[in-house]
Amino acid sequence: QVQLVESGGGLVQAGGSLRLSCAASGRIFSINRMNWYRQAPGKQRELVATITRGGNTNYADSVKDRFTISRDNAKNTVYLQMNSLKPEDTAVYYCNADIETTDWGNDDNYWGQGTQVTVSS
Repeated sequence: QVQLVESGGGLVQAGGSLRLSCAASGRIFSINRMNWYRQAPGKQRELVATITRGGNTNYADSVKDRFTISRDNAKNTVYLQMNSLKPEDTAVYYCNADIETTDWGNDDNYWGQGTQVTVSS
């Protein structure tokens, strides 16, 4: 079985910073795309940032130039550095990844349990 475990959420004032981490564990052959999503109360879950195994990144317009996604392939971990946080960034943040558990070349999609980020004004 594969698990994704997020950490690093919390309460921060507007303008502050937080760093989220997500570590994958279990039977892992390779991790392809890794993503961060978020879901605010009453809103749909939205894609925040994505990073390929090779390090190519993409961001939602709302977080560009403020958030940075990175990964450590040796540690099976993805990070989200969040700077200049705004109250509208308040949400539960979820880690998501496409993981191969064998060398057959097909991957499955996994989710973490989420970590709360609250930004006060």
